[in-house]
Amino acid sequence: MSDFEGKVAIVTGAGGGLGRCHALAFAERGAKVVVNDLGGSVHGAGASDMADVVVEEITAAGGVAIANKASVSDRDGAKSIVDDAVAAFGSVDIVVNNAGILRDKSFKNMTLDEFDLVIDVHLRGSAYVTKAAWPIMYEKNWGRVVFTSSTSGIFGNFGQANYGAAKMAMLGLMNVLAIEGASHNIRVNCLAPGAATRMTASVPGSRFDADGPPPAEMDPALVTPAVLLMCSEDAPSANTIHASGGRYSRSQTYTNQGISLGTDATFDELMDQTETVRDMSAASPFDPLNRGRR
Repeated sequence: MSDFEGKVAIVTGAGGGLGRCHALAFAERGAKVVVNDLGGSVHGAGASDMADVVVEEITAAGGVAIANKASVSDRDGAKSIVDDAVAAFGSVDIVVNNAGILRDKSFKNMTLDEFDLVIDVHLRGSAYVTKAAWPIMYEKNWGRVVFTSSTSGIFGNFGQANYGAAKMAMLGLMNVLAIEGASHNIRVNCLAPGAATRMTASVPGSRFDADGPPPAEMDPALVTPAVLLMCSEDAPSANTIHASGGRYSRSQTYTNQGISLGTDATFDELMDQTETVRDMSAASPFDPLNRGRR
């Protein structure tokens, strides 16, 4: 029996690219899927019936799915995604927060509106949808949540201050919700994907063609196994999993022992010990679920 047989999965931004692959995979394995997509451009403009197309693809293959075309960045719209899942299927088990847009510019040239728009969709949108599903998962003592992060946030990338800030914030949200959900079997993880999609094709200098098939080594479908892992019965929690081209790995926060200068600490003393403070040669990973090193 599949881990996903009879489960209800919400996938946001599932009209194409990564989200579409996630939605198809859940449906193939017996989940009932809510395919959410506003159907706009990678910059967040416009709307279309992309979600309907994916639903038709799922149903044609014998799966079960419904479409929702609300914007995750709107509180009522985000709640409607969960409401539609409950109305159609009676519950929510899995939320994959995948919806996103880009407004890439150097920070010097970026307007605050461009900063806010990306934060609204990626960070607030993920929080809004998860917030609406959280009480249901809490009550049933079972839930799986995936936030989509990025190496642009975890490691940084030129011209993506808004996107990088939102994507690194996913790790903070994951860590807190993994702690808060642990007692009710709600497991929360982050995905850091790499694939050829409409979004990556729009990045200046990209070698991907938004209108053509993705290169085999950058097929979005190769990211989806990591999502299935993070939503399975034996899923980890508070993990950041990287997935690209069939390669899967994990990144984690490490801390060192540092120094203690006591309550009389001064700037001069700290300056004398700067190298010790910064030395990570003996650092160890920090596990937020155990509030300590592992």
